[in-house]
Amino acid sequence: MRRKTHAVKIGDLPLGSDYPIRLQSMTNTNTLDTKATVAQAIRIIEAGGEYVRIAVPGTREAERLAVIKRKLHRCGYKNPLIADVHFNPKVAETAARIVEKVRINPGNYVDKRTSKKKTYTDGEYAAELERIHARLLPLILVCKEYGTAIRIGSNHGSLSARILTRYGDTPHGMVESAMEFLRIFEAENFNQVALSMKASNLRVVIESTRMLVERMTQEGLHYPLHLGVTEAGEGEDGRIKSAIGIGSLLMDGIGDTIRVSLTEAPEAEIPVAFNILQACRLRMSKAEYISCPSCGRTQFDLQSTAAKIREKTSHLTGLKIGIMGCIVNGPGEMADADYGYVGTAPGKITLYKQQKIMKLNIHEDHAVDELIKLIKENGDWIE
Repeated sequence: MRRKTHAVKIGDLPLGSDYPIRLQSMTNTNTLDTKATVAQAIRIIEAGGEYVRIAVPGTREAERLAVIKRKLHRCGYKNPLIADVHFNPKVAETAARIVEKVRINPGNYVDKRTSKKKTYTDGEYAAELERIHARLLPLILVCKEYGTAIRIGSNHGSLSARILTRYGDTPHGMVESAMEFLRIFEAENFNQVALSMKASNLRVVIESTRMLVERMTQEGLHYPLHLGVTEAGEGEDGRIKSAIGIGSLLMDGIGDTIRVSLTEAPEAEIPVAFNILQACRLRMSKAEYISCPSCGRTQFDLQSTAAKIREKTSHLTGLKIGIMGCIVNGPGEMADADYGYVGTAPGKITLYKQQKIMKLNIHEDHAVDELIKLIKENGDWIE
């Protein structure tokens, strides 16, 4: 069961449990290079990204967002843009007047990463929270006026000195850092907020996110969550880490938007995100194949046959096809499939529709064509 959240308006693509889990990526161009940033944003969108995040280190970059947004609109792309801001509240306030969402890091938005103070008394700690409240208020007022959403993005690697003195470099500290900001938004009656707990350590990502959900539940809060494993890496390593970290939480019913962070072109992240969602059966975007690893009982060349079936049917979005080497486990293991292709004797194939035998002991030379014919006969084929 997906965790219930309220909706957060982000342009024309709202975020929350009443909507599909949204996909996003982040440009890695120099934001002042308008042409390169627009081109990369378009590649992200055309790959299937719904939100595009852009780094905004300073006021010039924040102001350039208006140009980038205008050029994207002229090209027919109206996907929401997200400004990624660290350190400078004025930059966040400028960006919030332009884009649909602003990401801020509670570890460095007002607080500092380093401090000479070793401890805080309760009174000193409360005074710091009042200072943060006062510094957040202008951004809240801008976001209310312009209909801009905010993500509180807590990062394991950038907790403030104040948080570290009381909670240490821990998941607990990450959660408290975010909850302090969230309580300020609540006090100002502003709920267009999403949250995230990010780290490169999978255990920290999963533990802190689960802890955040528990804390919000205790306080009667139902804000949507952004999931991701930051600095996941590249290639197979980055994909495995992202699948474990994001997938574990999705299987808990947690998560409303995801970003796969790879040391690759941003548009390469989107297919991985789609694959994670499909593996969790949360968003079907392509055909799915359930095939066995083969063993000594396999009755046909499983690898080449699976490749042939995939080549002919990969355009059938959402269809599940089981390709099983023998009758021992085949019918049972493909119970979730829409259609099944099972070896029943040397060179002989039996075709299933779900658990029902449709065509028995077809010669393997004709079996793939017969499978396609079966799919067409049942109205599941598209050209």
